[in-house]
Amino acid sequence: MLAMLAVQANQFVPLASLMDELWSTEKKPASAKTAMQSYILHLRKNIATAAGRDPDGCPAKTPGAKDILVTLPGGYLLRAPVGRVVLDNFEQLAAAGHRAREKGDFEAASENFAQALGLCRGQALADVQAGPRLQREVERIEEARLNCLDRRIESDLRLGRHHELLSELRSIIAQHPTHEGLCAHLMLALYRSGRRSEALDVYQRMRATLVTELGLEPSPALRRLQRSMLLSDHGLSELNVTWDVSTF
Repeated sequence: MLAMLAVQANQFVPLASLMDELWSTEKKPASAKTAMQSYILHLRKNIATAAGRDPDGCPAKTPGAKDILVTLPGGYLLRAPVGRVVLDNFEQLAAAGHRAREKGDFEAASENFAQALGLCRGQALADVQAGPRLQREVERIEEARLNCLDRRIESDLRLGRHHELLSELRSIIAQHPTHEGLCAHLMLALYRSGRRSEALDVYQRMRATLVTELGLEPSPALRRLQRSMLLSDHGLSELNVTWDVSTF
């Protein structure tokens, strides 16, 4: 229940949504509303305990638990100070990165994306037994994190940091073996590092994985990248990093 309120901090969360997360329609007990009130009371006690002391152990001047976990008609709201919600901070930094990227300021884009990713410590809600609504939130957060990572790597490639990216990209692709955009990034990083045969081998392994696991051929963009590498005999600088990364 705390996780449901936290991922929607400073937003109204209907009681029905909380109950659906805790109990499926078939298993919802007749006493569900009473149980919810008990859970809210218990949560407020924990909030009061956590908020009642400052880092030095002295009584803190903080809002009461009812001001933090607010009861509203038909639901609840978890009030959090501006700048204290990690998910909000992540989304703001990622948005700043996307704006900088659109302007062509890849240095600022890389920096903002990196700061956003620095807030991600492991999988979201890893210690919570997620129901259907929270599972959708977990998937949304993971997709946003992966997109942020993809764009940070793209920005770094545009800045010529291909050598520095090789180790990181190999590790990431081991976790996401069918992500064609990340595969393209690794191919480009290898190619621009003078390792064309390894770049082409990455393509072949990606294709084998797609065909075996999903019955799919690589996307047209990835195939074009492979053909450009096969045909290029005039040095790394002639394969422009900018033409293909935005097509995945």
